[in-house]
Amino acid sequence: MITYEKLCKLPSAFKSLSGMNLEAFDRLFEEFIPAHHLRLGQTLTKRGGQPRKRAAGCGRRYTHSLQDRLLMALVWLRIYPTYEVLGFYFSLHKTNARQNVEEVLETLLLMSEFGFERPSKERKKLSSLQAVMDAFPEVALVIDSKEQRIQRPSRPGGSGGPSGDDEEGDSLSSLPSHQKPYYSGKKKAHTLKTQIAVRPDGLIEAVSESVPGSVHDLALLRKTKLLERWERDEGAMMDKGYDGITNDYPDLALFLPFKARRGQPLTEGEKACNAFLSSYRIVVEHTNAQLQKFQSLAQLYRHDLNKHSRTVRIVAGVVNRQIERQPLKTYLPT
Repeated sequence: MITYEKLCKLPSAFKSLSGMNLEAFDRLFEEFIPAHHLRLGQTLTKRGGQPRKRAAGCGRRYTHSLQDRLLMALVWLRIYPTYEVLGFYFSLHKTNARQNVEEVLETLLLMSEFGFERPSKERKKLSSLQAVMDAFPEVALVIDSKEQRIQRPSRPGGSGGPSGDDEEGDSLSSLPSHQKPYYSGKKKAHTLKTQIAVRPDGLIEAVSESVPGSVHDLALLRKTKLLERWERDEGAMMDKGYDGITNDYPDLALFLPFKARRGQPLTEGEKACNAFLSSYRIVVEHTNAQLQKFQSLAQLYRHDLNKHSRTVRIVAGVVNRQIERQPLKTYLPT
């Protein structure tokens, strides 16, 4: 059986299974304890939705300590086993493993806060001295989206069980109407899409709700209204998928690569400019690579589609902790 006491004797295995080293896990656990008890004290009863009459912690005790339950949730996020396999690792029935993970994830979700989602008065502005953005001191965020494959939704709304593994090569015209919104023409598969905005140093500052894969990157950015929170001296950097956003916000400093049009190929100067922008925008790709290390965001997503956003936000919060402790390597153009 996996426990914190056993696994902490194997530091390399601890990091491989949980995505965090021992020091980072211990710091997270210290913050998790009060947050978890606070959340439990605010929960309502399952029957009737009434405030609880007994204090949090009353009733039958959990088999595993809170420390082991936090570790269990991180293992689920990191390697994404089935609940049956997770239960085997921690000597639990799969139902109990699922309940333990769900409890911990709800608290981790409350702990996953991102700077740019706070009111502008509470946000700390970046210094323009960061070397990675020395050519673009106005840039506050680099925006991109990531997609994750899902199983084909079995009924309208996509919140129910899957209808089987997604099959690449499905044609859009052959799909049922309730599956078409999830079909990504770019990935040629059913996906969910999430918008990620990172600072020039790689820290994640905003995470959108997950949307069906057919939603265009530009449409998602407009839906989130992220740019409406911008201050006049802040800018953003994006890729070609956001072509047209400058028409919506002509007064903002938005840096996008040039896009070839029909009958209007890019000039050598425009190609050079695109390469220059790409060398700075790469920071968001490195942050996405950190997210992809967690198999719950890399493998085919098997669970309730309505809870996908929760998983992304929690993993983003864990990744932020890692980046704060060990900043991403700075890549500058040569």
